[in-house]
Amino acid sequence: MAKRITKLTEPSMRLYFICVVIFALMTFCTPIPRLPLAVLESLIILALYYNYRSTAKKRREAIQRYIDDVTDDMTAADKASMLSAPVAMMVFRPDTQEILWTNNSFRELTGIRENIFEDRVDESLPSFSYQWLLEGKDEAPETVVVNEHHFRVFGALNHPSGVRRSTLLATTYWFDVTEADMLRAERESSRPIVGIIMLDNYEELMKAGTEASRSANLARVNEKLSKWLEGTESLFTRLDRNRFLFVISQQKYAELAQAKFSVLDAVREVVTEDGVAATLSIGVGKDAEDFATLYQYATLSIEMALSRGGDQVVVRNQLDFEFYGGRTQASEKRTKVKSRVMANALGELISDASQVFIMGHRHADMDAVGAAAGVACIARKRGKKAHIVIDMDNNASEAVLARLSALPEYENTFISGNDAFIMARSGALLVVVDTNRPDFVESEQLLDACNRVAVIDHHRRAASYIESAALNFHEPYASSASELVTELLQYLVEPNDILRAEAEALLAGMVLDTKNFTRRTGGRTFEAAAYLRRAGADTADVQRLFQSGLQDMVERYNIIRHAEMYREDIAVAALDEEVDRVTAAKATDELLTLQGVRASFVLYRHGTGVYLSARSLGEINVQLIMEKLGGGGNSSTAGAQVPDGTVEAVREQLLNAIDEYFEE
Repeated sequence: MAKRITKLTEPSMRLYFICVVIFALMTFCTPIPRLPLAVLESLIILALYYNYRSTAKKRREAIQRYIDDVTDDMTAADKASMLSAPVAMMVFRPDTQEILWTNNSFRELTGIRENIFEDRVDESLPSFSYQWLLEGKDEAPETVVVNEHHFRVFGALNHPSGVRRSTLLATTYWFDVTEADMLRAERESSRPIVGIIMLDNYEELMKAGTEASRSANLARVNEKLSKWLEGTESLFTRLDRNRFLFVISQQKYAELAQAKFSVLDAVREVVTEDGVAATLSIGVGKDAEDFATLYQYATLSIEMALSRGGDQVVVRNQLDFEFYGGRTQASEKRTKVKSRVMANALGELISDASQVFIMGHRHADMDAVGAAAGVACIARKRGKKAHIVIDMDNNASEAVLARLSALPEYENTFISGNDAFIMARSGALLVVVDTNRPDFVESEQLLDACNRVAVIDHHRRAASYIESAALNFHEPYASSASELVTELLQYLVEPNDILRAEAEALLAGMVLDTKNFTRRTGGRTFEAAAYLRRAGADTADVQRLFQSGLQDMVERYNIIRHAEMYREDIAVAALDEEVDRVTAAKATDELLTLQGVRASFVLYRHGTGVYLSARSLGEINVQLIMEKLGGGGNSSTAGAQVPDGTVEAVREQLLNAIDEYFEE
């Protein structure tokens, strides 16, 4: 044992002393012998060697005392028991990583060879990190895996007496938890997961073709669902004509998720005689302790999937949502019945409110302002003075705001978020337009302060959204929030009750989000535009609202000049400079006019962060790409804000997100 301790505690100084002796001999053998210097060097060498030997002896004795202290009060039988104890033990030096001592259990479990004192920790146990010991902790933060055994490791550091304070010894105790971990993993893999499947366009499928073809299409959908769940040992049953329920284990669910829920593509192969493809939405609930909570999670997930346009899978766990699919262009599904019900509900909320506040997203655009003006018109008709919460110095709607502010009906209507927060009283109603995310609104303080909130929005719902709203008119199939508010106006006011400036603000919002009625339009979009036209909106005046100066045009084309093609059909322009948000958005739109471009992205520096603007012709879902960078929007118009980062770094993140989108 003494020899082994010597080997571990005494660094090999033989080579150094040999070299020094050679130098002393060379001094003596020079052409002009320097005997005094050689003698002096020899004396110094002898003194150093004596000091080294005495220091090493003290260090060796101290470590020997430490090891003896561990078993000092033990009998020979006790020491033998310690060596053969079922708890694995190891003593090592953290500074040199040399192993000083282990018992038999440690060698058996870890497979370390008999000549243990020739091993180092990093060589024998590469997966073991002892940083936690140096941080003063007594337990390893993670399970250590050695030779397929799982260990929970405890330990402590000690300073052996008689050795300098820099010398530390670590004593560790290794508890084998392999069986417990296996049981835990088995339990996790067998945990139940509840899912709800909904046939999105059941009504459309039932309107197409003959009775025989409709039945055949439904049978094909059922067949594909059954085949998808085949071999998963799951419970699968029909809840309603277009709703199904399945219960599956975590292990089998992981296999379905790894395959990216291939049933979405499989069901899309079912096409009616009129060319309507069947689509599914799946809501999944997981990570709950009881079936009632799992079913609640699944219900929330299916609602989220439908609010995002359908044809996708949404998974709800204890903390957040996960999304799969959702790449196809959503078809219009809302009905006038729902619009009438929502209009009556909003009218009653406004009538009962003590105050009415209307708020859009930060840096409000024409759609947000137009929708807010429409709600203000409804409040005025109900005899309520509405306040529109907006930052008058930081928005993208100067022209519309200037027209509205000049009207006597809008005197003192536009206020800041802080002023609204101070004014808000009990019974106040807050109407949020053109966003459903609490972190995007003009004033989060006001949102938290108001007990009654109504949401009117057309963007696809993200993982974070305004919950517990008294009214939620959320239609991702609509072109704009202005279109939704216009539908509500038709049931609550007469056309002559709408001010011309309000009608033009609403129409401007629709023109902005539809890109002059070329994208995301449906029959209801043109009906709403016709209603506004009858209410007095002048299309020429609306067009003037979008006019910009010569300098804006120069800046816009400067952005386009920096554009590069990626994947042959995606235009990406990155500018490491401050750019006006409206100018960047217009440049993003213009990039789509280039031949062969299916999607465009513009990113630019804004303060310490980077802003992104994204557009597509509908074939590429830019919302899914922007969500990977913390943003959102809808399938053809989206954006994101990266608070801290460089343009080059964010550009790399964007390109990676685009690659992931196509790979998935």
